[in-house]
Amino acid sequence: MSRPALGPRGRGFTLIEVLVALAITGIALAAGLQATNALVGNALRQSRVLLAHVCAENELVKARLARQMPDIGSTSLTCEQGGRNFDVTVTVAGTPNPSFRRVDAQVAEEGNPVLRLSTVVGRY
Repeated sequence: MSRPALGPRGRGFTLIEVLVALAITGIALAAGLQATNALVGNALRQSRVLLAHVCAENELVKARLARQMPDIGSTSLTCEQGGRNFDVTVTVAGTPNPSFRRVDAQVAEEGNPVLRLSTVVGRY
């Protein structure tokens, strides 16, 4: 049985076929890179929020453990967590019931707000 002779077109891919394959591969790689960048950005945001939450929670626990009514007003301090510096503003406000005070902890990093936690502290 004889094999058909390969003509000049039967020896490989044409330039257009190669360019189409490269374009498809490039689009797939670009989509993968974009998805990877989104995942990395989300992971960085989650770590920043977690560290800010630790700073805010520490300040709220301090207010609860003080065993005295906190003074109404606002204080600012710096909290270092995970090698990052966060600015924490603790604001104490009155409530309709004089036996309770609302305590808010606003956490920011480089001037950008990250998180706000609140609690109520009662008279002991």
